[in-house]
Parts: sequence; structure tokens; C-alpha cells
Amino acid sequence: MSLSPLVVFLLLYLVTSILLNDFYKVPITVAFMFSSIYAILITRGIPLDKRIAHFSEGAGNRNMMLMIWIFVLAGAFAQSAKNMGSIDATVNLTLHILPENMLLPGLFLAACFISLSIGTSVGTIVALTPVAVGISQQTGCVLPLIVATVVGGAFFGDNLSFISDTTIIATQTQGCRMRDKFLVNCRIVVPAALLVLILYIILGADIHAPKVLPEVEWVKVIPYLAVLITAVWGLNVMAVLLLGVLLTGVVGMGGGYVSFWDWFGSMGEGILGMGELIIITLMAGGMLELIRYNGGIEYLTSLLTKSVRGKRGAEYCIGFLVMLADMCTANNTVAIITVGPIANNIATRFGVDKRKSASILDTFSCFAQGLIPYGAQMLMAAGLAQLAPTAIMGYLYYPFAIGAAAFLSILFRYPKKYS
Repeated sequence: MSLSPLVVFLLLYLVTSILLNDFYKVPITVAFMFSSIYAILITRGIPLDKRIAHFSEGAGNRNMMLMIWIFVLAGAFAQSAKNMGSIDATVNLTLHILPENMLLPGLFLAACFISLSIGTSVGTIVALTPVAVGISQQTGCVLPLIVATVVGGAFFGDNLSFISDTTIIATQTQGCRMRDKFLVNCRIVVPAALLVLILYIILGADIHAPKVLPEVEWVKVIPYLAVLITAVWGLNVMAVLLLGVLLTGVVGMGGGYVSFWDWFGSMGEGILGMGELIIITLMAGGMLELIRYNGGIEYLTSLLTKSVRGKRGAEYCIGFLVMLADMCTANNTVAIITVGPIANNIATRFGVDKRKSASILDTFSCFAQGLIPYGAQMLMAAGLAQLAPTAIMGYLYYPFAIGAAAFLSILFRYPKKYS
């Protein structure tokens, strides 16, 4: 019963949308509202005001609030950059740099590199999604495909980067070195990344940049270059976005592209544009806290570990546990924090190499983030591109590829040295 709010949400939003063949028919906010109300109603043993208090604690926990502040700054930056011409200038620069028939694979590689450097998928999506939207408008490329290309590349660094939260927590909970986990992880996911890159080369063969491109207005590119450089340098994602917002004002007003009040208006418009994402984040946090409070994750843990037999079963159990925790928390970092100590006990009990268990935790959590339409990455990309999250999911080749690679690595005991 504690997991049933998640089922209610999936039935209301995902299943209904599939049956009606229209993902805009049921607003995701309405689906979350009803599933949140249902989660409060089925919580027993405490008065209604305490149930609502638990819901509110989940909505306002530090991870949810951090996502909201990122959404606010991302909205302000994206809209102010758009209004002063920064996005168009950056798109023109990208089209000048990339070979005309290599836009998709080029964008995927750029997302992989940036996410690997900065260790955050959300930061990568914030930086590159507006550029992807602009390229789609200029080239006629299917918008969900090109946005999903950025999201897929963003998961690459989220999974592998040394400074990614998921890598740090996975290695800490399993008691292994980041370098060792990185080596195991690379052997599993790099072949998948290469296959996806080849797929993008094939899919992007008919997508060409326009023959005549406008001159690049370099001064307008400054806010985006500053965001990318400081993000790669390792600056906190909120500081990066704040710098970007300030630079859109300095460059915009300095070059006469916008007035002071236009700049303020752009920021306000961008923040309001993130309103739906903020509401979704708050309701998801509250609902998922009640699932945790009612014992949903603990129930799944005991249910799965009861039937484990041998090393292969233990590895699958760790993978499924972190996936289920991710679906219940919509945050792969929180999922690894939740499941990490349990995974360590399972690994010790069944003789699983801790480097392999750390890799499984990280890879399966990134795979699960690509399966849920209410994860931060999907919501951010969908909000910036003005798409339904489910429209992007069908094109997320990289998360599905690493999920398949992780599953097969357990099945065939690969890499053998760590299996």
C-alpha cells in the first residue's frame, strides 16, 4: 500500500496518456496532485495535520529546495539570454564549428565532455538545451530527438565523473576508490556510448546546417561561454547560473540590446516559466517522503533480498533496489544514499567486488532517471524546450543503452576481473 501512490501517478499520467495517444491530455501537475492527496489519505496511525506536516517536510527537504533554486536561476538565465540574443549567437557559433552533417553526434559529444568535466547532468542540460532548441529551429531536426541527445550525454558525466555526487556517494558507501570504480564503470558503459554515438551519426546524416549562416556576434556569446567555462572549471552550478544571469545584463545593456527594465522583465518571465517544474518538484518530494515514511523502500529491500542466491543474484538485487529507490525519490543521488549501505551489506554477504557494486549502483540509478518523466533532468530539459517529458523519453538512447549494458555485465560476469 505504501507504494500505491506511485502506481496512482503512473496510471493517471503515463498509462492514460498512452491510451489516449496524447501526452498533453493529463497535465503532470494534476496527476501529482491526485497521487499526493491519495498518499496523505492512505497514511495511517497519525492525525491528518501530522500527515500533511510529513508531506510538507518531504516537499521542503534540502535536495528538493536545491533543485528549486537551480530551476529559478536556470529560468532567469535562459530567458534573459534568449531576449538579448545570446542563444541565437551561440547556435550560430555551434553551427559554424560542427561539421554540417555531424550536428547530432557533435552535440552528444559536447554534452558528454561537459557533464564529465562538471559532474552534474542538470548543469549540462541547462547550458546546452537552449542551444539544441535553436539548432532544431534552424535545421528542422526533430526537437525531442535533439533535446534527448543532450540529456543522454548529460547522463554520461553524471555516471562517470570523479566530481559527480553519485560517484562520490557510491564509492563512499561501498568503501572503494573512485579511480577503481571509474575503471570498472568505463568498461561497462563506454561500449554503450560508442554504439549510441554511431546511432547518432546514422540518424544525423540527413540533418544539415543551413548553407548560409549569419555572422557570429561574439559579444553575445560571452554569457554562454562564461557559463560553460566556469562550469567545466568546477564552480558550483548555482554560482555558474548567477554569473550567467549577471552577464546577460552587463552584455545586453552594454551593447544596447536590452534596457535595464527589459532585462528585469526577462528574468521574471523566465522564473515564472519554471513555475510548473517547481510545483511538480514540491509535490513529488512530499509524495515520495510519505512513501518512505510508510515503509515502501524498506519493504522492497526485504522482499528482494529474501530471494537472493549467489553473486549474480546479489548484483541484480543491488541494481533493482537502486532503480526502485530512484523511482520512489526521483533523485539518483538520494537513491544511492538510501540503498548504498544496504548494497554494501549484500555485497559483503555474497562476495561481490565492491568496485563492481559501486558501479552497479551508479549505472542503474542513471538508467532509472531516464525511465521516469518526473526526474529533475527530464523536467528541466522539458521545461527549457517546452515539451512534455514523455516526448523526450522515447529518444533517450544512452540511458537505455547503459541499462542494457549493466544488465548484460551481470549476466555474463563482465568485467571478469571484478566479477
